[in-house]
Amino acid sequence: MAAALSLALLAGPAAEAAPEVASVGCEAPAYLLATDLTLNRVVASLRNDRKLDVLVIGSRSSTINSAENTGYPARLQTLLRDKLPGINVNVTLEMRMKRTAAEVASGIGQLVTERKPSLVIWQTGTYDAIRSIDPDDFRSALSEGIEASQKAGADVILMNLQYSPRTETMINPTPYLDNMRVVAQEHDVPLFDRFALMRHWNETGEFDLFSPAPGIDLAMRVHGCLARALSTFVLDATHINPSELRTLR
Repeated sequence: MAAALSLALLAGPAAEAAPEVASVGCEAPAYLLATDLTLNRVVASLRNDRKLDVLVIGSRSSTINSAENTGYPARLQTLLRDKLPGINVNVTLEMRMKRTAAEVASGIGQLVTERKPSLVIWQTGTYDAIRSIDPDDFRSALSEGIEASQKAGADVILMNLQYSPRTETMINPTPYLDNMRVVAQEHDVPLFDRFALMRHWNETGEFDLFSPAPGIDLAMRVHGCLARALSTFVLDATHINPSELRTLR
């Protein structure tokens, strides 16, 4: 249980007001924000319907103590709206706290059918690592969830575990990180490597993720940086020329 508490550090305490969306710094290696894969349903929705509906299926680390408009999903919506003027952008968060990938996958098809997003961002892996779920079972669950989401009409981006140097001695994230990468490749879906991004920011001194008491400011900065990186990643996966994006209205 200590690992679970440590992994939730960046959820932070409640905030009274939302901070600015864009964060200064938090640059990311270009290879972490680019993909050769195309989000075809997203492209069709942008061009034909002039809208982008995103469903984030997340957990405790998707929020900052449930403080409205401070977690990365709300910030992602703001950034995508800024980058896609004239497009109706909506990002919603479906919390699946303390659920394994298998538990989420069993209901993901119905969820996507009901919400009708063109894009699902599935954040998973942390609770499976905490529970030491068999990596092969984890891999099968990922495949099931992706296939169900696609059958229900949505593109999928997988988002892996958050990085925390304080928990690496308590859990072993490697099997889950490796399986997410393999499954993403098998199903031709983009993988947003949150783990590598946060580790990069920690190693370059952008954040001190080893701090035993990170506080609300660090949590807000991390969420802001993740939203900024994720917005770039999503739009890169459309492979639409930036000038065309500005005229999609």
